[in-house]
Formats: sequence, C-alpha cells, structure tokens
Amino acid sequence: MEIFEQLESEVRSYCRSFPTVFAYGRGHLLQDESGRDYIDFFAGAGALNYGHNHPVLKERLLSYIADDRVTHGLDMATEAKRSFLETFQRVVLEPRGMDYKVMFPGPTGTNAVEAALKIARTVTGRTNVVAFTNAFHGMTLGSLAVTGNAGKRDGAGVTLGNVTRMPFHGYMGSELDTIDLLEQHLADSSSGIDPPAALILETVQAEGGVNVATMPWLRRLGALLKRHEILLIVDDIQVGCGRTGSFFSFEAAGLDPDIICLSKSLSGYGLPFAATLLKPELDQWEPGKHNGTFRGHNPAFVTATAALEHFWEDGELTEDVKRRGRLIRGRLQDLADIHGGVVRGRGMIQGLEFPDAELARDVSRVAFERGVVVETAGRQDEVLKILPPLTIPDEALEAGLDIIAECVDEAASAGAGRSSGPGDLT
Repeated sequence: MEIFEQLESEVRSYCRSFPTVFAYGRGHLLQDESGRDYIDFFAGAGALNYGHNHPVLKERLLSYIADDRVTHGLDMATEAKRSFLETFQRVVLEPRGMDYKVMFPGPTGTNAVEAALKIARTVTGRTNVVAFTNAFHGMTLGSLAVTGNAGKRDGAGVTLGNVTRMPFHGYMGSELDTIDLLEQHLADSSSGIDPPAALILETVQAEGGVNVATMPWLRRLGALLKRHEILLIVDDIQVGCGRTGSFFSFEAAGLDPDIICLSKSLSGYGLPFAATLLKPELDQWEPGKHNGTFRGHNPAFVTATAALEHFWEDGELTEDVKRRGRLIRGRLQDLADIHGGVVRGRGMIQGLEFPDAELARDVSRVAFERGVVVETAGRQDEVLKILPPLTIPDEALEAGLDIIAECVDEAASAGAGRSSGPGDLT
C-alpha cells in the first residue's frame, strides 16, 4: 500500500474503508492480490448492477476491441452509438411509451446533472432550482449546489447559490407531509422563493441515507410541479437501471419527468457513461453549447447495448430484484428488531439505520475483515447500505447477509457501553 500513500492524493476515500489491493472481479466476488475473496455488497457504488465482468458483456466488448473498432469518437456518429440508441429506444423507451431525446453530456453522473440544470435554466429563463434535504447529485459546482451534505458542499470553495432547499419525504417526521410545505411556498408570492426553473429529485436518496419517497408523495409532487409549470428532473443515476426493480425508479409512481439523469450502471460494465434524457421540446441546445471530449465512449455503448439486450428484453430481472429485495429487507428487519433501528429501501437498495450512529461504521469495518464489502450512507455514515449486484445468486446473498448479521451482533455488543444519542430514525 506504500505507493498509494506516497503518490495518491489524500482525497482518496473508499480505499481507507477497504484497505487491500484488489486484483480480480467476477460476478458478485472481488479478489485481492493475496487471493482472498470478498462478497461485494457495494457493486461499485451502484455502477455494477450486473456484477463484475459479466461474461455476455465482456465477450461483446473484447470482440469490439479485437476488431479495431472505434474507441474514441467525440460525438461523431459511430456504429456503436447507433446500436445503443436503436436498442435503448426499442427496449426501454418504446415499451414504456416514453418520448425523449438522448444527450451524451460526458462520462459521469455529475455531467448528466450539470447538463440537466443548464438546459432547464436555458429553456425556462429562470435561475432558481428546488432541491431536497439530504440530496446528493455530484461533485461539480452545479451538482454540489443541489446537494445537501455539508461536508461535500464545503469542498466547493465558493458560494453555492440559485437553489431553494425543501424537506424530503419524512424529513420533518411522520406527522407532516412535506409536499404541503412546498405547495404553500410555491402558492404564496411572499414566500421569498424565486419561481423555479426545475426541481431535482431522487426517488430514493441513496447517499443521503437510503431515504425513500412513497408513491403517493411522488405522485402528489409530480402533479404540483405540473400545475406550477416547473420542470421535473429525476436523478436516477444510482437507483435507475433496475436497482429498484423496474428500469427507472419512478415507473411505479407513474411520474412523467421532463429530464432524466442516468449513469453508473448504464454501461453495465463499470465503464464511464452518462446520459441526459430530455423531452423533445426541451432540446433547445445550439450545437456545441455543452460539449466534452469523452461524450462518445464507444466501448461503453457496446456493453450498454449488450446489457439492454441480455437483461431487459423481458421482465425476469425485475422480478428477481423484487424477490431478492424482499429477502434482504426481511433479514435486515430481523436485525432491527433485535438491536433497534429502522430499515428503509426499495428493491435491492436497502439500508439499516441504528440508534447508535457509530454502529454502521463498525459493522462495515468488521464485515470487511470477514469478507464482505459493504458501505455506509447518511449524514454521519449512520446507515448500513446493502447494494449487491442485481444478479447475485441467492446462496451468495444469504451468505453475505449471514456475515452481516454476525457483524451486527458483534459490533452491537462492543458498542453497548458507548454513549449514544437518540439517532435520527425518521
């Protein structure tokens, strides 16, 4: 590890939580250079929904490279891009009756968010955007402005403005519907809110602590925005591409977003790839008005096309995610019943928050020592976040959950004497 400490910036983070040198990844397993296997309940922060090096995707990628096909093409037309667009339209958009233009803004999720914010402000002529408490949308300045976490926002070094913050579902407790508060602010010309260009939403706030918006809340939000002619941007970067079951996380609520941000598992293989979907009437860009060198990452087009064809031609994966999600939730609920805490999530993103905010970090550390990679989330890393590949075999999922249960028991016993506050169990 010496070379990393010697040369790599202090900004590195995940390697501090998982201190080993990884060498191989296969399916749901990571292997370090000593040959030790780890069950991956992290999945590249949601970038590996189909696991590491899925053989169907790998074969397609290797064939493309071996044939000397185009790797880098800026935004020029290529066969790989055409195949992706045709497949995305046929497999994702048309079956759902969705009409969107597809923009390739750059290689990462924050690029998709920046493009969404920019076009929303351009089209509406307004500058204000509504964002939610505990939201996370990326690390560039526009994305940071709509992010809630103070620690991440502090890294900007400049004032982050043109955003109105509103409480997410459940932020004020179970007695208050936070849509009431938003509705009152929008209706009252003396509320002090500048008319918003857009509202940006995660249906499940993954990094924020696995905070889940209910379907009635989402439907009411969508209707409110339409009445006030405010664009709805859905950030589906971490919980899209099947993480909640359906391809998009908002499908069950019947939302009709104006703009959708995708990245992470869009390539299916962990390759950098992002897309911003726009209603056709919003596609008012002038050529080159938003550009970048890596908008045409053709290997990612290739693996994304293979993933859509292999996993999304039928509903089998959706049903598997729902079934495995119920399994994970049941196991976490057993732990919550024993040790206190709250379970939140949808599909195969599930979180367990304990009254002792330090317990999740302790569990993550002990789990790694026993061969499971699992991260934490929330404002104080107080939530243990279960995020395995959607394709993990049931026996491996159960084995990983068994280890998690042992680690919770051990960490809870070790921390029994530790002073703790009441926690935030909203």
